Amino acid sequence: MMNPYLAEFIGTAVLLAFGNGVVANVLLKHSKGINGGWIVISFGWAMAVFLGVFAVSKFSGAHLNPAVSICLALTGKFAWTEVPFYILAQVAGAFSGAVLMWLCYKDHFKATEDHGLKLAVFSTAPAIRNPISNLLTETVATAIFLLLVLLIIAPTNSLGALDALPVALLVLGVGLSLGGPTGYAINPARDLGPRIAHFLLPLGRKGSSDWSYAWVPIVGPIAGSFLAAALYQLLM
Repeated sequence: MMNPYLAEFIGTAVLLAFGNGVVANVLLKHSKGINGGWIVISFGWAMAVFLGVFAVSKFSGAHLNPAVSICLALTGKFAWTEVPFYILAQVAGAFSGAVLMWLCYKDHFKATEDHGLKLAVFSTAPAIRNPISNLLTETVATAIFLLLVLLIIAPTNSLGALDALPVALLVLGVGLSLGGPTGYAINPARDLGPRIAHFLLPLGRKGSSDWSYAWVPIVGPIAGSFLAAALYQLLM
């Protein structure tokens, strides 16, 4: 059996390599998929979730998201002692997945002059910058996502490989319906790891990594995990 922390690292790296990859394909200059649009990005992220979860669910439960680990611990489905190690593995995996994506799109980053597009490949940003509204959006979207994940796994308390498809479809639905205001991070590692990669990697002229906004896709999903856990306990 694979070490569960290694599995979380690998699964989250797969998630971000494919997730950031579809954004790069749609946004970066001279890419074959340029101007593919929000539908392509949403489907690409759904596939990223499916592949990441399906690959490692039997080894770690495929949380791939600190908000998932925290929510499962809050509902008694996961040990609190494991949460910090899962989160470290998830952030490291997200960073590594972003680096893998960058290796594939290095020339396209150099060809793209728009600093905002380069950052958007790695991390989320609001369509309208209003920290309170942005935080509320991330909290509500994550709470809905996590509550439905809890209901999906309710019979077994495990996110098995066969549940990869409904979770992927759930992410697709969140992206298509609730993703417009903030880019639907719904995952602190998904935003923080790649944002660190953006800060460190040579991308040509890239501008700021927008650290002033970085707290929103961290605090919002964590708050959403508490809300989802409370609603689940109330319902069940």
